[in-house]
Amino acid sequence: MLTVEGLRSRYGRIEVLHGIDLEVASGEIIAVVGANGAGKTTLLRCLSGVQPVTAGSIVFRGEPLTGVASHRRLARGLAHAPEGRQIFTNLTVEENLRLGAYLFHDDQVERDMDDAFAMFPILRQKRNEVAGGLSGGQQQMLAITRALMGRPTCLLLDEPSMGLAPILVDQILGVVKDMKALDVTVLLVEQNAFAALSIADRAYVMETGRVTISGPAQELVEDERIREAYLGL
Repeated sequence: MLTVEGLRSRYGRIEVLHGIDLEVASGEIIAVVGANGAGKTTLLRCLSGVQPVTAGSIVFRGEPLTGVASHRRLARGLAHAPEGRQIFTNLTVEENLRLGAYLFHDDQVERDMDDAFAMFPILRQKRNEVAGGLSGGQQQMLAITRALMGRPTCLLLDEPSMGLAPILVDQILGVVKDMKALDVTVLLVEQNAFAALSIADRAYVMETGRVTISGPAQELVEDERIREAYLGL
């Protein structure tokens, strides 16, 4: 579904991605793990088109994405739930979800919203409340469902567990795992390596803008280098 080759990106004169190679097959959950500053968020920003690429290629569902505007990438089926949630805090939960569906004007939008509320029932209870008043966990639920309202075939999900209590992390990552049943492929960036590897099919480890290790998630969980550096084992 997604192939990245030799991807490079910079902020000003400083290059932060140094030739990333990555593949995501349809139906997979792929985790990208690594320490702060490894370039994980920049990678997702490049894929969704909000961060310029200086070299390399991105091919999504057989078509090149390099130079394609962000909103057109969404129309092709690539959605991004960014780090820090970035919801519209002065709008209601329902208004946020409707903005996620701005490409569509059909009866399916209401069914998509019902699906979002079924995924996280607390959002139904708060559908008319201003999103800025939600808890951190509820805002993360809203960020994920808003992205899904765009009907993506591939979801770029950045740090969904950030700042959340363990019980909420389990709930949100459980929903991510269930996205396979919705035919949504997931590229998950997550600093909580153990949680990410527990639900992923395969994973990439990034260090200072490079992929240093990749392979089946279960093998990486058992890799002594990963266990010592990222799992605290």
